[in-house]
Amino acid sequence: MSKRKSNKKGLKITALVLACVIIVWGIIALLPRGDNFKLDNPMQKEGELPILIAHGGGNKEFPDNTLEAFYNAYSVDPRVMMETDVSITRDGVVILSHDTTLDRKTNVTGAIIDWNYSDLIAEEVDFGYTNPTDDSDRLSGERKHFKGPDGQEKYPTDVEYPEGVSPRHETVFLATTLEELIVAFPNNRINVEIKQSGETGLRALAAVIDLLEKHDAFDRVVVASFHEELYDEFQRLQKEGEVPPEFMYSPAYAASIEFFALQMLKMDVFFGDEMCVFQLPMEEYGIKLATRGFVKSVHKHNLAVHFWTINEKEDMEYLIDIGADGIMTDYPHRLKEVYEEYENRGK
Repeated sequence: MSKRKSNKKGLKITALVLACVIIVWGIIALLPRGDNFKLDNPMQKEGELPILIAHGGGNKEFPDNTLEAFYNAYSVDPRVMMETDVSITRDGVVILSHDTTLDRKTNVTGAIIDWNYSDLIAEEVDFGYTNPTDDSDRLSGERKHFKGPDGQEKYPTDVEYPEGVSPRHETVFLATTLEELIVAFPNNRINVEIKQSGETGLRALAAVIDLLEKHDAFDRVVVASFHEELYDEFQRLQKEGEVPPEFMYSPAYAASIEFFALQMLKMDVFFGDEMCVFQLPMEEYGIKLATRGFVKSVHKHNLAVHFWTINEKEDMEYLIDIGADGIMTDYPHRLKEVYEEYENRGK
């Protein structure tokens, strides 16, 4: 066989293989997507507007992850979803805190795992600060009491509480437990991000699961973590049947990246994680995540997508337009105003 004929035959084989690949890819791209979350998904929006999610309770309006901040968010919208971060104390109590140390947000220092919750309360440790810290979350300068958007210091008595609720303390933002948050807002959805990692993080997760079981809250609380070992534990609990079918969780980085890549290739039919909601920034590493196409791909799997942390009105309006399920913000009053403007335009 001549070299020319051999080359032509090789090109024909290559073309045939390529055509088969394209056909198979096309078939896969058109396959219906299954429901990764098997029940009705409480993390998806109802109607046109995304769920209003108060990040840390709305931590630019009141001190981060305090019961008072969540009451403030509730005064904005009684249907508000609460986003909180948790760590476990030495005596096994799950408290609300964005950091695993107390240096940035309180008037004391040290790792939360080294403190007893009973001591935090007995010493009236104040979670009403925004202190400077170093890369290790250790105090690095003079303590600063929290100030709201108006530049004024905020205190528990400044909150607009529901009827029948009084401030816990007149001047101090006391430590708040996850149980207090669940009990105070029995009808609200809550996102619980576990901040500690390793064995301590797994202890915190076990304590969170116990609270969800105690208060029958699996159908309104979603757990999350950026630590892969905790995401693996979410999946193990689910597969072993140690949690009910209503158990909801959000993935760490790896699963989010996997889904995004697969849906870009129209291959997301192979994404099998039985999670509930993606919680993402609008952009990461220069890649735009907040697109109409991505949201549609998520919805085909009966999943939801919430975007954080959204503080500009233009971004809020854009996310409404592309069909996002939830918008997480530091300014619940601002997001509520955007929603009211949107509703008024439709009248």
